[in-house]
Amino acid sequence: MSERYRYVTLHIFPDEATWLDHVTRGIAHTLADAVRERGRAYIALSGGSTPRPVYERLADRFGDVLPWQRIHLFWGDERYVPHTDPRSNYRMTLNALIRHVPIPPENVHAMPTYMHNPDRAAQAYEATLRAFFPDAPPTFDVVLLGLGGDCHTASLFPGSEALAEDTHWVVTAPGPDVLRLSLTYPVLNQARLIYFLVRGAGKAEAVDRVFHGEEGLETCPARGIQPRMGEVHWWLDRAAAAPLLH
Repeated sequence: MSERYRYVTLHIFPDEATWLDHVTRGIAHTLADAVRERGRAYIALSGGSTPRPVYERLADRFGDVLPWQRIHLFWGDERYVPHTDPRSNYRMTLNALIRHVPIPPENVHAMPTYMHNPDRAAQAYEATLRAFFPDAPPTFDVVLLGLGGDCHTASLFPGSEALAEDTHWVVTAPGPDVLRLSLTYPVLNQARLIYFLVRGAGKAEAVDRVFHGEEGLETCPARGIQPRMGEVHWWLDRAAAAPLLH
């Protein structure tokens, strides 16, 4: 394991079912602890196929348990498509989680991809964040992140100008399919907890690059996730974690 990542916590599970159970309970306990300690919980959600069953399990197991009135949902990134588009991270979360739990609509802070100008949309979402976090970059209680096969995370892709952004909290970022909005390193690295949710053999090579490679963030953006004061937890099934088990 590289020096840079020796202080992370690894959670490795033998199969996807066990992974799903533990990830879901870990997120639920984190949110409950934040509400108990600070009165509210702020979470930045990820999209894609990996977290969908997690959101469904949260709704099924914790829909009547968690204090949803005090939990605020934000997004770490979003494809610049309408909220009704099947590719929308918001739409996926709406169908998997939001519709099934008693969370107030005003606690759901989707990225405004309905705006005509994507740069204005990025500015608007940053303004939303600044309204909740007026004194400093947002300190999310937990940020959920995925890991792409190309080593991207959120919508911070290799070679993107967004990788060098150190002022703005939200930027437009090119993606392989459509334009994206994404939180930037100054926000992501301010989180109390960062949970990487990674499963499947198809992610093993990227995991190996993050932990054993010598690349910079320009080619492996996930290596740029280095919280200032918080912790990084990797939730992996055995297939994804294979490079770490030798």
